[in-house]
Amino acid sequence: MPRSDARERLQLDEAAADFLERYPSYVETEALDRLRAAEYRRLDDCRQVYLDYTGGSLYAESQIEKHLALLRAGVFGNPHSANPTSAAMTEHVERTRRAVLDYFRAGSDYILIFTQNASGALKLLGESFPFGPASRYLLTFDNHNSVNGIREFARAKGADVAYAPLTMPGLQIDLERLETLLDQADPAYPNLFAFPAQSNFSGVKHPLDLVAKAKKKGWSVLLDAAAFVPTSHLDLQAVQPDFVAISFYKMFGYPTGIGALLVRRPAFAKLKRPWFAGGTVNFASVQGQAHVLSPNEGAFEDGTLNYLSIPAVEIGLRHLQSIGMEKISERVRCLAGWLLDELLALRHSNGRAMVRIYGPTSTVSRGGTVTLNLYDPEGHLLDYRRVEELAGAEGISLRTGCFCNPGAGEIAEGLTEEDMRAGFNLGSDINLISFVRMMQERGHKSAGSIRASIGLVSNFSDVWHFWNFIAGFRDQARLTIGDVTFDVDSCRVIRDGS
Repeated sequence: MPRSDARERLQLDEAAADFLERYPSYVETEALDRLRAAEYRRLDDCRQVYLDYTGGSLYAESQIEKHLALLRAGVFGNPHSANPTSAAMTEHVERTRRAVLDYFRAGSDYILIFTQNASGALKLLGESFPFGPASRYLLTFDNHNSVNGIREFARAKGADVAYAPLTMPGLQIDLERLETLLDQADPAYPNLFAFPAQSNFSGVKHPLDLVAKAKKKGWSVLLDAAAFVPTSHLDLQAVQPDFVAISFYKMFGYPTGIGALLVRRPAFAKLKRPWFAGGTVNFASVQGQAHVLSPNEGAFEDGTLNYLSIPAVEIGLRHLQSIGMEKISERVRCLAGWLLDELLALRHSNGRAMVRIYGPTSTVSRGGTVTLNLYDPEGHLLDYRRVEELAGAEGISLRTGCFCNPGAGEIAEGLTEEDMRAGFNLGSDINLISFVRMMQERGHKSAGSIRASIGLVSNFSDVWHFWNFIAGFRDQARLTIGDVTFDVDSCRVIRDGS
């Protein structure tokens, strides 16, 4: 082992001993270390520090092996038929549907609609919810863009759209203001309230009792659970939202391309599809120019499902159940708690804080998402894009930007309505690059941040290496870390392969 590696190993061992003294319950999650060694050894073989679990979880080797064994052993056809291969596939699809409902303790109270992802589930709801001129769509500042996007369906049908603000510095929902906004609805009309169980920006866990509170005031409730269910259990017998959106790859990594919309049966009866497609009708006519939709989920699963991948969802659920969500949650809590403590303790030589944390600075009412920005000794913001570049060079996978959650980002970073209007005044020239430049000119504000998210098989080495990387910015100025070497117009990074 090179001398530098030996020194780093010693530092890691010393930090780990201190960590276990402060978080002794971590030893109760040791089974996850054995699981990582057996099922996720590629992480250590490739020397990768993966801290992007909110972006997507990682799959176990056995998930792939079991799915491959299923595909090798059977002959499966498109389920829209009664032939033998179609019937075999239909049984696997419906078995998986039952497994998902059982996992969330939804029972017969909910209908499960398979979608491409959580965003697909939210779009399906937005276009089908019976908004009207007297309706209201209420959502929190802390929402994913796919939830924000529903406002376009609401406005197109004449509904009023309002946002409940967040409090600073914890980025929790302003409950007093929310109460006022909830009271403004007329229960005689269809009203929809949407919020995330856990913020994909800050990791804040918002109170789930808001579901019952809003329903009592005449609202239908949409719960975005995509960031919550990977490390927390959602019990739909205890919490009964009308609509729940999830993506399975965020829970267990594989398969991608499958999500779900869970709909409580009384709410399902209110939905009105604006079109029909292959697989969604019991009968359709060209000459008669009419159609009859299929019952239940059949009316909403457009075209042919990703049927060969759907059985892998059940395999993934069984994988999580074999581990135990309590064990996963406790590990995430311990690692996030240590990381928050140590990041907040970092100081430049002149005593200035190096790190600003967005959201709660303890493990109370938060998950394993830690979002931050870095500052130089003079208090100037370091470019989060350059930090991501440097992290990548160290084999650390994290995420930067606003994470498709502009509302939480705007509040966290002190961006005003005037700032946003100035951006939109650029017209078609507005993109990430121009907006970042503009915000730097308007008082050195940030238009993005750094997100490290802890998940299923994170270990202490992962969070220590990230902390050690961040600690390396001590006493470094913006000029000394260098300039970002790539430009990204949007959230998509596409590199020329030539």
